[in-house]
Amino acid sequence: MNYVRKQDKRFRKFAASVAAVAVLTLAGAAVPARAQIFTVLYDAPANAGISNPAGQADAQGRNGNLYFTAASGGSQGAGALFEITPSGAATIIYSQGQGLSGGTTLGTDGNFYGTDYNGGTGGTGGAGCGFQGCGQVWKITPAGVETILYSFNGTDGAFPVSSVIEGTNGKYYGTTPDSGEGYGYSTAYSVTSSGTYTNLHYFLTTEGTNVYAGLVQGTDGNFYGTAYSGGANNLGTIFKMAPSGTLTVLHSFEGSDGNSPLCGTTSTGGAHNNGVVFKITPSGTYTVLHNLDVGAGDGEAPSAALIEGTDGNLYGVTGQGTAGFLGTIFNITTTGTFTTLYTFCTSGDCTDGVNPQTPLIQNTNGIFYGSTSTGGDSACSGEGIGCGTIFSLNMGLVPFVRLVTASGEEGAKIGILGQGFTSSSVVKFGGTEATTVTRSGTTYLTATVPSAALTGSVTVTTGSTRLTSSRTFDVTPMLASFSPSSGPVGQLVTINGTGLKQAAKVTFNGKSASFAVVSDIEITSTVPTGATTGKIKVMTKGGSVTSSTNFTVN
Repeated sequence: MNYVRKQDKRFRKFAASVAAVAVLTLAGAAVPARAQIFTVLYDAPANAGISNPAGQADAQGRNGNLYFTAASGGSQGAGALFEITPSGAATIIYSQGQGLSGGTTLGTDGNFYGTDYNGGTGGTGGAGCGFQGCGQVWKITPAGVETILYSFNGTDGAFPVSSVIEGTNGKYYGTTPDSGEGYGYSTAYSVTSSGTYTNLHYFLTTEGTNVYAGLVQGTDGNFYGTAYSGGANNLGTIFKMAPSGTLTVLHSFEGSDGNSPLCGTTSTGGAHNNGVVFKITPSGTYTVLHNLDVGAGDGEAPSAALIEGTDGNLYGVTGQGTAGFLGTIFNITTTGTFTTLYTFCTSGDCTDGVNPQTPLIQNTNGIFYGSTSTGGDSACSGEGIGCGTIFSLNMGLVPFVRLVTASGEEGAKIGILGQGFTSSSVVKFGGTEATTVTRSGTTYLTATVPSAALTGSVTVTTGSTRLTSSRTFDVTPMLASFSPSSGPVGQLVTINGTGLKQAAKVTFNGKSASFAVVSDIEITSTVPTGATTGKIKVMTKGGSVTSSTNFTVN
């Protein structure tokens, strides 16, 4: 049975809310607004196999196409993973019958990862999951071959409605809103691409309940997320979780600042009880950027994550609109200037779609894409409301490149998505050219981080066209050795490794030391006054690294 329809009262508002964080301290100034062009690319027709697009994450594949999940349709009627070209041609990649509607993530291996709300071998017939099972984590190849990575058993989590994300360590991280034993008691977990599962955290009610949204990883290596309820006022929380599973509540909602948070938005609360857009720093400083006002045309009840566009603005959708209109697309600057870009169902027939509930995705062609869960061709369903649409929003932004991995040591192979690649494409990391580039088609290549690469933008130049990455690439340092291994205060120590050219700080067991950068592979530092025996740590613009052995102060 279709997950969204079956669980409508309990979960419909959240079935497409995206991975969790509200850490929206983003760099870059917004450019002036451009004229936008909205286009319906795909209108799900009757018996097409794709129905009710829903998900907390959408992906761009290596082939340049976009990948969505549908809550209905497919050969078994309970969901499908499908791809759609930028021009609107749709193809089902995989159909299954376990409630596939959480969205999908592109892994560094080129496969797609996600979750099923039901299904799996764990907990069936018991543990509070019912005969359909507690849900599972999967990977699917671009050719449509599925591998089940893990089946929840009802004691380690149940009923995942969010997709997973790939951490910097290559593991996949996610949440479940339920434990299987009692509704609302959530979990956080990791799973490897080969299926090794680790339960990281079991939420207390004071930390949050009903963790519908997934996680995002900050540049500090921690994971951030939101709980839809629970916390000090039972109105939801924002939390930080270390990779080990240690959790810290950063903010408990009070109602006036929003309640029932998703990712960067709350579905209700605020000055008008229509929801808010917010930001929060990693240390917990919370700011309401905008109070949604349905009477002013803002829309209400946002239920999907915000994304950052290449113009520096944040883009999102609301599930409901004004005067009976059913949803909006908006953008907002990081200082709070809010603009409604498009309102759905203004013509009365709703052929453009109803209730957008999935986050937008910006293709490397510069155009935004998204979906509506219903609307479109009214003949598609017996309810006369349509089976959903896929749309594009062209804001006039230029093509760019997206990094599959946004950090790595020198020598690491980095996947890059883009447009118009050829065998003559030149890749540079912070201005330093990569000597090893392997192209796979016109929209994907891999490049090896070169020696002496600098943290900064990645560019791909093909002929007269240069595309720039939407994110900074962090060249992470590596510490190979230091010499001598012991000495008194004042001892000069030579530190060798890679990625050391942009060193900003050196410490001996936490004590700051003076240093000099000799080259990208060498630093000299003096043992500081007050230093004690312990590790040497080097901090650079791209990250930090700690020695595996102690330096002995004698």
